[in-house]
Amino acid sequence: MNSAISSAEEQEHVRVPESDQPAPEIENQRRSLELKQRKWWISVFFCAFLILVGESLVTLLLNFYYVQDARQESDQDKQYSGTWTQSLIQNAAFPILVPLFLLFPLPKPNPETSSNVNETDHHNLRFRLLLLYFSLGVLVAAHSKLYALGKLYANYGFFSWISATQLIFTSIFTALINRFKFNRWVIISMIITILAYIFGTPEFGGSPDEDEEFYNLQAWCTFSANVAFSLSLCIMQLGFEKVLVKMNKKGFRMVLEMQICVSLIASLICLVGLFASGEFKELKLDFEGFNKGKSYYILSLVGLALSWQVWAVGLTGLVFYVSGLFADVVHMCVSPVLALLVVYAFRFMDDDFGWPRRGALIGAVLAFASYVYFLRKTKKTEIAELNPRENEAEV
Repeated sequence: MNSAISSAEEQEHVRVPESDQPAPEIENQRRSLELKQRKWWISVFFCAFLILVGESLVTLLLNFYYVQDARQESDQDKQYSGTWTQSLIQNAAFPILVPLFLLFPLPKPNPETSSNVNETDHHNLRFRLLLLYFSLGVLVAAHSKLYALGKLYANYGFFSWISATQLIFTSIFTALINRFKFNRWVIISMIITILAYIFGTPEFGGSPDEDEEFYNLQAWCTFSANVAFSLSLCIMQLGFEKVLVKMNKKGFRMVLEMQICVSLIASLICLVGLFASGEFKELKLDFEGFNKGKSYYILSLVGLALSWQVWAVGLTGLVFYVSGLFADVVHMCVSPVLALLVVYAFRFMDDDFGWPRRGALIGAVLAFASYVYFLRKTKKTEIAELNPRENEAEV
């Protein structure tokens, strides 16, 4: 009798953990997912930091270059020259990423994936990868050239309004190409980001004089640059999801490979444009006419090239880890910070960090926080889905 009672108690004791506690497999999956998400968050904030640092250096060095090149004091012919050079500089420093790319180990082949992919499919994937890199290289080269033209033909206010449409293009392409579903937190983030960008755009040392207005040309250049940039972000995200993952490419090595290959193609296109347009002949005049001297001229261009790569790696990383839309939001939210740096570094006439820019800085922080809150809710949902009882409790 006592043995029967004790056996019944033991059975009851065994059943309690199954009903009240999560299974060991689920707990291990939860811990693994939490660790994976923690690494993911570190990568996201690291890429956002690269965008902030890279874009800050680009803005400061670009203003320094055009101020010392005396573009505002020059005639119209020189005012709008050098755009192929700036386009090439924006992409040409990709070789510095090659040693970093080689440090990352090759991913181990997946036997299940390798057995399911035959030789024909493998060749198709390689062709799609080459087509992806070539199309992105063309878009990046087009954006680099049109962006350089747009800034030189722009005045301060007109450029900020036109450039703000970039996020609208990105959202449209994201919905059509990447099938992204918007919610209220993303929409709020986008609206605040656009307002922060409009009121927080920094001054630019290469802007034309107020009496030189080329609104039609500047508008078309800026609109076209926005379309090329937004389309490149969405195609890049599609390439990560549909092509590179199927080729067993993983992690930050994939980001570096994307950036190196795309920059290589964009650099070749810009190099051809530099020589075909005859603009290479102007390099000697710019080199000798730089106010700070030849050494500062070389250092400014080298610094610009390196800074552009830092920015581009951070941007590509955010596309990989999150989405092209989030990468564009972070890129535009940096604008008020850049305005603050330009105000205190150059002291342009009538340029200050007044209340509109202060409000833009606060708005940029809120826009970034709104999107991060949406991402946090998404990650919490992934963890909750591991435990059916938590889902039932939430319902």
